[in-house]
Amino acid sequence: MRICRFLILFLFICVPFRSAQAQTCNANMPASTPDSQLTDNGDSTVTDTKTGLIWKKCMEGVTGANCDTGSATTFTWQTALQQPGVVNNNGGFAGYTDWRLPNVKELDSIVEEKCYDPSINLTRFPNTPSSSVWSGSPYADYSDNAWYVDFYYGYSDVGYRDDDGSQVRLVRGGQ
Repeated sequence: MRICRFLILFLFICVPFRSAQAQTCNANMPASTPDSQLTDNGDSTVTDTKTGLIWKKCMEGVTGANCDTGSATTFTWQTALQQPGVVNNNGGFAGYTDWRLPNVKELDSIVEEKCYDPSINLTRFPNTPSSSVWSGSPYADYSDNAWYVDFYYGYSDVGYRDDDGSQVRLVRGGQ
């Protein structure tokens, strides 16, 4: 998967681009997360019809119909793991109290592979920063690491659990 994404990045250099906001996309590639796959539920959540997952439209710390109020909060991995409980225990969000931190595969599923800076569908997830986002997946080889997805280029990697530079996007449900 990582090799494919680096190959895609190489193709960005060789193929014409189109821009939307700060994002750069390869117009010659099909979308990996097209608008038709992601339904805006009108309550600041987005349903991925392919996976059945329901995502918060905005990063934690950001609100508004276009995710343009506030600023994305950064977390250590431990505080990221606690954030769903904070949301759920304070009345939930959009009528739900079962929000959780996505695992790395779930988080990887919303990467828009034809775009970078950020590598996400900005129609459904507006004003998403090009930043790393914690998953709930620990890294098995080193107990002080956990998986995150970098939404600048859209790759998954591991980071130190004590680093407080990654953000959080909560999810619920699934198939």
